[in-house]
Amino acid sequence: MPYGYHGRVLHVNLSTGGITVEEPDERFYRHYMGGSAMGLYYLLKNTPPGTDPLGPANTLALMVSPLTGVPISGQSRMTATTRSPLTNMVGDSQCGGFWPAEFKFTGFDGVVITGRAETPVYLWIHNGEAELRDARHLWGRDTHDVQTALEDELGDKRVEVLQCGVAGENGVRFAAMINMSNRANGRTGMGAVMGSKNLKAVVVRGKQRPTLADPDAVKALTRWGADRAPDDMGSMTLLGTTALVRTQHSRGGLPTYNYDSGVFDDHDGISGQTMRETMLKENDTCYACVVRCKRVVEVTEGPYRVDPVYGGPEYETLATFGSYCGVSDLAAVAYANQLCNQYGMDTIACGATIAWAMDCFEHGIITLEDTGGIALNYGDAAAMVQMVEMIARREGFGDVLADGSAQAARRFGPEAEDLLLTVKGSEMPAHMPQVKRSLALIYAVNPFGADHMSSEHDGSYTEYNPRIAELGLVDPQPATALNPEKVRYAFYTQCAYSLLDTLSVCQFVYGPDWQLFSMSQLTDLVRAVTGWPVTLFELQKLGERRLNMLRAFNAREGYGRDQDTIPKKLTKPLTGGKSDGMFVTVEEVERAKDTYYAMAGWDVSTGMPLRGKLEELGIGWVADELEAARLPESV
Repeated sequence: MPYGYHGRVLHVNLSTGGITVEEPDERFYRHYMGGSAMGLYYLLKNTPPGTDPLGPANTLALMVSPLTGVPISGQSRMTATTRSPLTNMVGDSQCGGFWPAEFKFTGFDGVVITGRAETPVYLWIHNGEAELRDARHLWGRDTHDVQTALEDELGDKRVEVLQCGVAGENGVRFAAMINMSNRANGRTGMGAVMGSKNLKAVVVRGKQRPTLADPDAVKALTRWGADRAPDDMGSMTLLGTTALVRTQHSRGGLPTYNYDSGVFDDHDGISGQTMRETMLKENDTCYACVVRCKRVVEVTEGPYRVDPVYGGPEYETLATFGSYCGVSDLAAVAYANQLCNQYGMDTIACGATIAWAMDCFEHGIITLEDTGGIALNYGDAAAMVQMVEMIARREGFGDVLADGSAQAARRFGPEAEDLLLTVKGSEMPAHMPQVKRSLALIYAVNPFGADHMSSEHDGSYTEYNPRIAELGLVDPQPATALNPEKVRYAFYTQCAYSLLDTLSVCQFVYGPDWQLFSMSQLTDLVRAVTGWPVTLFELQKLGERRLNMLRAFNAREGYGRDQDTIPKKLTKPLTGGKSDGMFVTVEEVERAKDTYYAMAGWDVSTGMPLRGKLEELGIGWVADELEAARLPESV
């Protein structure tokens, strides 16, 4: 058994109730390591082509890494991988908190879930053992209620609970998986897949720490990080991601009124500074992390009472429920965040879908007759909050929006589709490609839809950066450039971020730019934990391997370059502030895609991985899978 691992992967068939344990060899672990790459291995191996995302044949893989549970900042992360019910393509999503580390302590490196239980169940994993238990008494209950009920039932207040929530039970296509009542595998509909399997929760508790190859080296890195964190990460501790509201507004990059503008006149009402002054109760953290960036808010008066057990909104949430919708009522935004954590929904998709509906309402495409009499006007906090509740419960017009804005738009025709902010059916986050031009490319080509956490952003490469230079990037470019060098920057940092999701580490703590630990220090950590003499080159190739596996899943299902598009709205000039008049053209994105595919070793005409690239990355079996599915012909 290699250092850093237990050498055991749990397999659960909910249809039969069968539970088995696989013991992969060291070569397997060295090749895939953990997290997203390991999850994709099982997704591709176990899920037949054409599988219904909400059918029993879909695979849900929950994977950690050799670094998970190590006493150092930023390692308590878990990746969930499945076929997404929101995009019908590959789904991939990460969470933090204490669940990932506690899962690692149960004595397993991952769990692969297939099938569908006849009645609701929960999976109880503890100290190297696993069992399925009846969960009918938990169905229909809010996340915190379920958390406390399971703590009482199992007689242990320290169990960690990952659950699908009421939204997942109801098949909301952007339902999230929630742990700690406030941490989410938010994107691509993981909660809906969990709910479709009648799997209410995965509950974990354990005491089995994996052995480290060089504990002293790990301790030295831990001490270095703890000493540097107050200076290097002080702003993250003080304001977390909420600091970005003012910053993005000042740069003309705060999405407002469904991306019509990059400035929000009332932005200060939803800023992190205002949150800290008015409702911040405390900072929370993830297992063993000294950064403590998680917001916890409380509101005890007024129409929107916010319970601190549901955490607090991050930047993306402040934007999607705030500026996207023209809402400046911070308490309402915080309450919308609570509802999403309470019912189990992705705040980005939920807020952006409501903003799209408001845009359609303003243009007369959606009417009062469609909404059941609810006026979806920009700036109406009460309507926004009401719609969050209705989506989670699939009530009234909420039932339409619960399928996501892209599917909802098909009901209302081309005019509604022109107002969409989706890529591959997944709603766009709150970082604007008009002012961060490489994001136009990354949003388009990312296999699971627009994602702001899949590459470094353009501001990191406007001047020489010694950390970025570790990746061989030494020719800085303007933030609005989308030339071949910027494409190279986007691709190299995409591989780096792909690595972070495979090593299951926090992108706020490890990374190629401003983060606490650099990519070379991450390499040192992997060596110290595993004992393998890995290099940064090997780890970058691991990130590239995972990216190709994501892409290959889509290729197997027939999805390629035609789906790598940007929303029409991005081609419309913005209004107001520093970004006034800025837009993205389809032509520049298409040119960038040509360059990107060539750099990636993919077929330029189809955007699909070529056998030569897959063989180079040591995953020739994936090319065999594509050939067996007869897609694509170029493989």
